[in-house]
Amino acid sequence: MAEEKVNLQTEDFSKWYLQSIQQADLFAYGPVRGTMVFKPNGFALWKKVQDYFEAKITEEGVKGVYFPMLIPKHFFEKEADHVEGFAPELPWVTQAGDEELEEPLALRPTSETLFGNAMSDWINSYRDLPMELNQWANVFRWEKRTLPFLRTTEFLWQEGHCAYATAEEGRERTLTFLEIYREMVENLLAIPVYVGQKTESEKFAGAEATYSLEAMVKDTKSVQAATSHFLGTNFAEAFDIKYLNTENEHVHVHTSSWGISTRILGTMIMTHGDEKGCVFPPKMAPIQIALIPAGNIKKNPQVLEKLREIEAELKAAGYTTELDDSNNSAGYKFNEAEVKGIPLRVEFGPRDMENNQCMIKMRDLDDKESVALDDLLDVVADRMDKMQTRLFEKADQFRKENEHYDIDTMAELEAHLAKCEESGQRPGWILAGWDGTEASEEAIKEATGFTTRNMPFEPAVKKETCIYSGKPAKYTVWLARAY
Repeated sequence: MAEEKVNLQTEDFSKWYLQSIQQADLFAYGPVRGTMVFKPNGFALWKKVQDYFEAKITEEGVKGVYFPMLIPKHFFEKEADHVEGFAPELPWVTQAGDEELEEPLALRPTSETLFGNAMSDWINSYRDLPMELNQWANVFRWEKRTLPFLRTTEFLWQEGHCAYATAEEGRERTLTFLEIYREMVENLLAIPVYVGQKTESEKFAGAEATYSLEAMVKDTKSVQAATSHFLGTNFAEAFDIKYLNTENEHVHVHTSSWGISTRILGTMIMTHGDEKGCVFPPKMAPIQIALIPAGNIKKNPQVLEKLREIEAELKAAGYTTELDDSNNSAGYKFNEAEVKGIPLRVEFGPRDMENNQCMIKMRDLDDKESVALDDLLDVVADRMDKMQTRLFEKADQFRKENEHYDIDTMAELEAHLAKCEESGQRPGWILAGWDGTEASEEAIKEATGFTTRNMPFEPAVKKETCIYSGKPAKYTVWLARAY
């Protein structure tokens, strides 16, 4: 009896993920536990995010800066909630050469304290406001359990830090940047997201309010895709950031911060990948088009020559390409293009040359298509656009199929989880009522492993009773297991 092929994506999602990102040649493990090296294809993904987002925030008037990664210990001690929130994850530098440092220095976990210290010097008058700054940087969190792209000891991100004259303007701009994230994540990475506010226990350490984008990946777990925090005057008071207002009074500014990291790349892979490996949306793909000669290219050198001409036309149209002129079999080359997640494959052989055509195949579809060479550029543009839309719609359909609106008690939730365990079904997300107490939130987590993801701005159903206590619900929340 033939051995049954195991679909790793269904049977062992973490193993499938690691195998997929290795086959796509995105990363290598670093020499220090929990670190990773971005290989060219992996860094190309991040560069796409950088270029897109940088253009958007530049339109908003945000200015770029860069701060040191070393932060004095006493900076953290100025904001009690902040230091308490990050203390378990902070790596410290305590020695330089043979000398012990007078004050320990933390490797940057985030930069609110650094920006706060600088803004206290840079902001003096209402004329200096608003101040909206952004940096692209690396940050450090000493994670106990790591997974490349998703959770690593050192990772790449951008962090915006802003100061405003009023709380109203600060809150409005906090949500403006959240919306820019949503537009980017959905339109560039083709990931549908849940938009809402974090609960008190899940918000950023030192914030008045944290807003997030949450994504459902293919094992139905949640990944926090982006966050935007309104910090009120907490950091302004800690770092004495004041300005002279129009009434000639010195008052504290209101600050915000917002960020997205390389975990969004892992989220994208977990959202769109299939049993063969990575599937990249055309707008994000490091290599958008693979060109593969069919037949014996030594006997038919004109085929390769013509294929290079086709590649030149595609490059001139703005596509990134890879022409595989190796001696490997066509089947091997096809598989290589698939595991690399390349959106579109062009196949071209002697018969195609006679007929002035080629064959194309989209990574997410089974069928091939014959295309006249004269029409190739138009067809490629059309098929790429359709694939970008198709991936978003497929992911959106998947999440809708795994949302649960009819689970209103812990007994119903536990019965649902038992049924999933028995059948191998993914548990999905639960839209639930919550009484607003940390005790109920913690009890749900303890009993089920589900955490509150966010309180959606526009819930499809407004829940009336708390899923745990049975008391009137103050909020409607999404519950899910998370990375």
